[in-house]
Amino acid sequence: MLELRPGCECCDKDLPPDAKDALICSFECTFCKDCSDNVLMGKCPNCGGELLARPARPKEMLEKFPASTNRILNATCRDQHASEI
Repeated sequence: MLELRPGCECCDKDLPPDAKDALICSFECTFCKDCSDNVLMGKCPNCGGELLARPARPKEMLEKFPASTNRILNATCRDQHASEI
C-alpha cells in the first residue's frame, strides 16, 4: 500500500492525499510537479527512477488507511531547488 507522503521531498510543499501535482518513483519518493519539471527533470534524485503521477486514495479508504504524516526531505535536492529560485 502506498504511504501517500505528505510533502515534496525537494521544496517541502504540502501534498495532501488528493494532490493532483504529486509525483512518485517506484520507491514512493514524493515530489511536486514543479520540482519534478524544473529541478529534477522527471528523475528521482534518490534512485534515478521516473517520476509519475501518484494515484489518489478514495476518501473512504483514507479513513481506514490514512496517509503518512512522516515528512522526508532530500538535502541535495532542497539545496538545488534553492539555487534555482
